[in-house]
Amino acid sequence: MKSIRLLAGILLLITGILHVVLYIKDPNLSGGIGLLIFGIIYTVIGILLLNRKIYPLYLGLIVPLIGMTLSITKFGVPELISLLALFKLIGIIVIICCGYLLLNRKKM
Repeated sequence: MKSIRLLAGILLLITGILHVVLYIKDPNLSGGIGLLIFGIIYTVIGILLLNRKIYPLYLGLIVPLIGMTLSITKFGVPELISLLALFKLIGIIVIICCGYLLLNRKKM
């Protein structure tokens, strides 16, 4: 269980940092401010997931789902080989990890 939580935390840290780097690289990018905001939020949640509290699991489940939904509604489905597709893949993995940990939290 600890390794699943660690995986989710590290993945959110990576995607958060990539969001911020992408914004810094091109601040005039369409949806750039959202990219920066979600990058900061993902980084904070990734750090929070590294402790044993329960609320980061809920944040790790809900916030990536909101981010992916907003991104898909604004930009559509990304190309299969792109940074946006990587963000979606990482988001799905984090949602699955956090959901699994929440469903099995009695065993923790």
